Amino acid sequence: AQELEDAYPALTPKERENAICKEKKSVFIMGIGDKLKGGKPHDGRAPDYDDWALNGDLLVWNSLLGIAFELSSMGIRVSEESLKAQLEKAGCPERAELPFHKALLSGELPYTIGGGIGQSRLCMLMLRKAHIGEVQASLWSDEMRKICADHNIFLF
Repeated sequence: AQELEDAYPALTPKERENAICKEKKSVFIMGIGDKLKGGKPHDGRAPDYDDWALNGDLLVWNSLLGIAFELSSMGIRVSEESLKAQLEKAGCPERAELPFHKALLSGELPYTIGGGIGQSRLCMLMLRKAHIGEVQASLWSDEMRKICADHNIFLF
């Protein structure tokens, strides 16, 4: 994330993602959540989930939509040290008193990793679909159905 900010300082984080994905076609952006040199994080992340230094997003260029397309968000989950530091940085140290947080801070919980490939997003990419409703069933508002129908997008 910091390398992207350094390379494209005049762009927003989403514009940076688009620029690098359009050029490289696929990237893994690491270090999402903590403030960058410019004073803002690349993107928001909960302070009690992934370690902000050890997480990232797998993005690919979606030529149909003309945007960077996230296939996965993954990372090493917080440790005692990273949880404490991130709660402070996020301005919510009181969360340390919650049951999960207490258990993690006292070493009662194992270290974990998380994330995975978004199957519906991967299907969208491989099948060249513009809307997630073309690859998975859900409920869509009448307005969304009309917008999609007007663009020859057929929702499940």
